[in-house]
Amino acid sequence: MNTVVSPTLSVAIFAAAQAVKSVLAGQSLTEVLTTVPKEQKAVVQSISFYSMRHLMSAQALAQQLLSKKAPNTLVHALLLVGLSLLIVPRKRIHEDFTQGIPFYQDFTIVDETLKAAQRHKKSASFKGLLNACLRRYLREQDKLWEIIDQQETVQFDYPQWWIDLIKKSYPQEWKAILRAANIPGPLTLRVNRRKITREAYSAELNRLAIAHQCVGEDAIILEKAVPVDQIPFFQQGYCAVQDAGAQIAASLLPLRDGLRVLDACAAPGGKTAAVLERANIDMTAIDIEEKRLARVAENLKHLGLYSDKVSLYTADATTQSWWNGEPFDIVMADVPCTASGIVRRHPDIKWLRKESDIAKTARLQREIVRNLWSVLKPGGYFLYITCSVFPQEGQEQATFIEKHFSDAIRLEAPGQLLPLATDQQPRPWHDGFFYALFRKAEGTHV
Repeated sequence: MNTVVSPTLSVAIFAAAQAVKSVLAGQSLTEVLTTVPKEQKAVVQSISFYSMRHLMSAQALAQQLLSKKAPNTLVHALLLVGLSLLIVPRKRIHEDFTQGIPFYQDFTIVDETLKAAQRHKKSASFKGLLNACLRRYLREQDKLWEIIDQQETVQFDYPQWWIDLIKKSYPQEWKAILRAANIPGPLTLRVNRRKITREAYSAELNRLAIAHQCVGEDAIILEKAVPVDQIPFFQQGYCAVQDAGAQIAASLLPLRDGLRVLDACAAPGGKTAAVLERANIDMTAIDIEEKRLARVAENLKHLGLYSDKVSLYTADATTQSWWNGEPFDIVMADVPCTASGIVRRHPDIKWLRKESDIAKTARLQREIVRNLWSVLKPGGYFLYITCSVFPQEGQEQATFIEKHFSDAIRLEAPGQLLPLATDQQPRPWHDGFFYALFRKAEGTHV
């Protein structure tokens, strides 16, 4: 437990409540956190992430504690954040994963939440209500948990539709999948092959007494997360932050110098960079948002990979307005999806998504695939990727390609990668991804 209270804790609680309020109104937590001052960022992110992960439990408790609807959305958000912090001891999933978890004494949480309420006129006059609810929780918590803990939504902290879909899709693993997604993901690096070998970088980490684990071909998982400016040789471009599951993409492709490669829906550019680190290729990367495409350029420059062989276009992957008519040897289609596989890193996703979104993204994915298949040359390779665990966005789409594209030959690929929590592997080393690799039969025409 924290024994020293930061003088800015009430400020952080207020900022986290504003973030929760914004997410419940449909705004991305990532966007909200960009407005938080740098000196507050770490604690605000810790509190808001935890609140997002366990929001269903906090909402269920709030319903028990309030005799009627909260006076306004800010008071409601402050109550949810305060309750989220109070339930930390009950929601600890594994003793090894305490980094980044906001532990505070009960009295500290109550006092600082009340101070946070004083920061705005919409909440200041309801300090008494917040105080009564939080203190009642502390008095009656065992009784309250007996009431709410019968609900699956509280047990797993997911909307019921999400739980039902995962249960239906993975009848054996569903509990492990849901539990794993509430464990913060580790900080994983991809070593830049152009500048250093993974073995040499690992040796440097050992020299600096930084505990880590090597996985896959280029990935290194740090035992303790640190800010990027504290990662050894990060500023020199020796490595980049990328989940180990995302790094698999480049390893599946038959890369060699001189090939023409398209990375569609490329932002923020991790897979683009990983491919360029492996071969001297002509790379075209497109993304529908100019701001996000700018991040691709920034990341490539940081790693020393930006050159005249790299072409970046702000473009819609369902159109060919960006294409010069010359077919590609390889197409990577990291298509838009619900992002259900990366919810442990973006816990607001489960509150921003609706069940109806799955059918919408599936239709968009098929439209993109149809368009991109036509820019692939005969004999070329097509890698379909999603960061989703929903079969409608993964296996069902791969089956669609096999069934409707007569010249598509499916090749070996990992298929669905599930982030599973087990006794032996309590924190999965990768997020949820789906990979399907195809080759376009020779003798077909673009």
